Amino acid sequence: MKTLAKIFFALLLGATLTHAAAFSKDAKFRTTAVHITADKPLTTGSNTLIVTIKKNGKLVDDAKVALKAFMPAMPGMPAMSSKANAQNLGNGKYKTTLNLAMSGTWQLHIFITPKTGKRSRVKTTLNF
Repeated sequence: MKTLAKIFFALLLGATLTHAAAFSKDAKFRTTAVHITADKPLTTGSNTLIVTIKKNGKLVDDAKVALKAFMPAMPGMPAMSSKANAQNLGNGKYKTTLNLAMSGTWQLHIFITPKTGKRSRVKTTLNF
């Protein structure tokens, strides 16, 4: 019986490790694809995001990346926003921290400015 319990817990641990990112989302606009991940589930307050960017299937390493999360005004509640510039980690990955003031659906715009070529914007939502 102890051996069966050990096998069960080993399988359970293996299954949880294969799903390491607590938050993951993909977004695309034309030829630009963005993969957003976070180690922890999104929550009210500070959230660290890793953004991986590909254009035409190739990783984008040389861009300035900025993110803007906002929630429009609603009856009895003012508009809220959070802006942040991302740090280039190399290999197409960029790291940033966004402060989300409350739970709900946030609009997220990712601005990508490469050293050469046109600036692009990818839009998606964050919901928690």
